[in-house]
Amino acid sequence: MDGQKQAERLTAAQLGAELGEKATLVQFSSAFCQPCRATRRTLAEVAGMVDGVAHIEIDAEAHLTLVRVLDISRTPTVLVLDATGRIVRRAAGQPRTADVVAALGRAI
Repeated sequence: MDGQKQAERLTAAQLGAELGEKATLVQFSSAFCQPCRATRRTLAEVAGMVDGVAHIEIDAEAHLTLVRVLDISRTPTVLVLDATGRIVRRAAGQPRTADVVAALGRAI
């Protein structure tokens, strides 16, 4: 799929924030999404525990082009990026802390 190929690596310009030194947790959210709030807390907590990891939250409704390119179909959707911005893991729905930590292990 062409969109997938274009989106293999994401840049700070596309995301609107700097990537983490070691990894980046990208969360796509929407305004009335209850699980998005819990996901925000989980990802912020994990990013705070691991040096060099950034958490970027993106309003899906305000970034429809990126949502389409990445084929985001629901919120929350979390992408785990390595230091170069390559997507190493993707999951929809509210993640468990242990799953986020495990996914980071693949990125770092």
